[in-house]
Amino acid sequence: MSTKILGISAYYHDSAAALVVDGEIVAAAQEERFSRKKHDAGFPAHAVAYCLKEAGIGLDEIDYVVFYDKPLIKFERLLETYLAFVPAGFKSFLASMPIWLKDKLFLKTTLKKELVKLLVNGSGKESDLPPLLFSAHHKSHAASAFFPSPYENAAVLCLDGVGEWATSSVWRGDGNTLEAQWEIDFPHSLGLLYSAFTYYTGFRVNSGEYKLMGLAPYGEPSYVDLILDKLLDVKADGSFRLDMRYFNYATGLTMTNRKFDELFGGPARKAESDITQREMDIARSIQVVTEEVVLKIARNIHQELGLDYLCLAGGVALNCVSNGRMLREGPFRDIWIQPAAGDAGGAVGAALSVWHEYELD
Repeated sequence: MSTKILGISAYYHDSAAALVVDGEIVAAAQEERFSRKKHDAGFPAHAVAYCLKEAGIGLDEIDYVVFYDKPLIKFERLLETYLAFVPAGFKSFLASMPIWLKDKLFLKTTLKKELVKLLVNGSGKESDLPPLLFSAHHKSHAASAFFPSPYENAAVLCLDGVGEWATSSVWRGDGNTLEAQWEIDFPHSLGLLYSAFTYYTGFRVNSGEYKLMGLAPYGEPSYVDLILDKLLDVKADGSFRLDMRYFNYATGLTMTNRKFDELFGGPARKAESDITQREMDIARSIQVVTEEVVLKIARNIHQELGLDYLCLAGGVALNCVSNGRMLREGPFRDIWIQPAAGDAGGAVGAALSVWHEYELD
């Protein structure tokens, strides 16, 4: 009898669903394709329905439902961060708590209520639902990269804004297993650093990063030294720390602050205003810095693990320019990038992680 696992990512951005049957991806879809809302963060009801329809089954025939991260650990990180930055984080705390207390803190209950609606004829009860499991955010990313890859053994690098705590993580993939090697934790994040410059150049965080990457070729890397001197301390192995005095994302409602503005000679560009050579040069500079950090991490992973292949996931893995340099200049024989490297792909990874972790095959 086949084992059917439904993976879900939702409530942050890029909600999605994926169906894995006996370790094979049968269907996967992002909710925005049905709702027509870009980066839709709501419960992926349409995507789930699509996946079930593709397999010709109902929700009552699913063996496990897996959510792509652990909201209670994420809530712990938010509380610890606000306490660490008291009183600076109080305004952000007040803004975020109603959302957490209404939906995210009780996510298990919320998910069950949404899933009940998808039972046949809408007449089911919570007791009719399959078991609900939770996977760690970066583990979902890592599983989405390694298990669909063509490699039996590979290093796995996950780089994004932040999951529960991890912002960068390295894994060893070997057949049916994924073994965590090391991680860099919030607030030190390459993804959030790139998003801070996305915000500063007038684009929307979590959706405008590709515009920053596209703007970079029109500029000169004239701010690289300033970034490395003031904002980012990068070691030879690619590990890094941010100087949080220039950033506001840990405590406030914006990505950067007045000190950041002073460093780069003015306030953030207003959305839809003219783009100047300054924004182009800033874009080129942070792109160069990002590429260099990723290359250093890749070289260190290769030296540490001694593996020929590398798999990539997380939002930073969507930076195709950085990926191109890694392929050309990096030490690996080949690399494999999860096409849905962002949070949407976490639905696939969550389902695959449970399949392989429980050795269901």
